[in-house]
Amino acid sequence: MNFTTNEQLVLASASPRRKELLGMLGVPFVVHTSDVEETSVQADTPQQYVKEVALLKTRDVAVKNLGQLIIGADTIVVFEQQILHKPKSHEEAIRHLIKLANNRHQVMTAVAIIQPDGTETTFVEETSVVFKNVSKALIEAYVQTGDPFDKAGGYGIQTSGALLVDRIEGDYNNVVGLPIATLVQTLLTLQLLKI
Repeated sequence: MNFTTNEQLVLASASPRRKELLGMLGVPFVVHTSDVEETSVQADTPQQYVKEVALLKTRDVAVKNLGQLIIGADTIVVFEQQILHKPKSHEEAIRHLIKLANNRHQVMTAVAIIQPDGTETTFVEETSVVFKNVSKALIEAYVQTGDPFDKAGGYGIQTSGALLVDRIEGDYNNVVGLPIATLVQTLLTLQLLKI
């Protein structure tokens, strides 16, 4: 498919996974990252938290790139209404993954779109992920790879973290970090993208 846009597109994320997914559109874009402190956000629900973080990051990039179309996102892993952030230590990664083993959790990605005129649009995509009943030895072997440390919940479904997953219900790309199908639909609806 060949999409076109009249806007200068900026991805407000350092994630190589988001960059790769946005690249599927075939339209030129640049990457500018935000300097905000995500943990400064206070919210009553995980959905509200992830939306506020996505907006915080996207607004930060928007003020430095006036008149451009800014797309930002944030992804969280939620288990029993508790957010499992990127693990800061080997032990925390193991704790996260032991909680997730043989259980269902939600991956939520909030996407924020700020148009050149400042109009903001947000949505939250949610995917359920069910982990296999994996052994502590397998979890420890995975954590030893170093893969969990830059990933919400401590695993990557697009890396060897996939070996922990039994099934998903919803958008796979949402778990990777950008629900590209919903994003495309939203951009088409807003007439920011044309086929």
